[in-house]
Amino acid sequence: MQAHLVGVLALQGDVAEHAAALERAGARAAAVKTLADLERVDALVIPGGESTTVVRLLDRFGLAEPIVARVKAGMPLWGTCMGMIVAAREVAGMEQPTLGLIDITVRRNAFGRQNESAEVALAIPALGEQPFPAIFIRAPWIERVGPSVELLAERDGHGVMVRSGNVLGTSFHPELTGDPRVHAYFLSMIDKASAHVGKASSAA
Repeated sequence: MQAHLVGVLALQGDVAEHAAALERAGARAAAVKTLADLERVDALVIPGGESTTVVRLLDRFGLAEPIVARVKAGMPLWGTCMGMIVAAREVAGMEQPTLGLIDITVRRNAFGRQNESAEVALAIPALGEQPFPAIFIRAPWIERVGPSVELLAERDGHGVMVRSGNVLGTSFHPELTGDPRVHAYFLSMIDKASAHVGKASSAA
């Protein structure tokens, strides 16, 4: 079976790092800048960057509505740091447009600014007993988790990794570590989504 083709939104952020990490985890990676790029991928990663800029660029390039439509149709999506803000339903204390794909409220730069960035040994039971070396850079935290959202990890009492169906969000940057487990977890979500689509096609 051919490896999944995972898109990395290439408007801003850690595009090359995510692509390399996805390939180490066993996927094929492709930059997504256009609607044609989006249509050919099996899943999408929205990397770190500046959330207001990226939301504006998504609209300018005509990608916002197609991304929402594909995710609602079952395409897996993973937002890291800024990408999680873009995917969230609400941004605390701000009237900021988002894609509204996961029922969480996030607070921008909640863990401090660039000079307060840190690597934390983070307990993520879904990845096994060994802590994950989570790198936080101007990271948001999650202030509210909706009833459909599974909280996968916390730091200092605040959510930093969540999942709701086919949508994954992390406050930290797994692509900047040598640990492939979060990328592998996302690939397992794509496997399940692909199997579900396959069963639906067979039934049809």
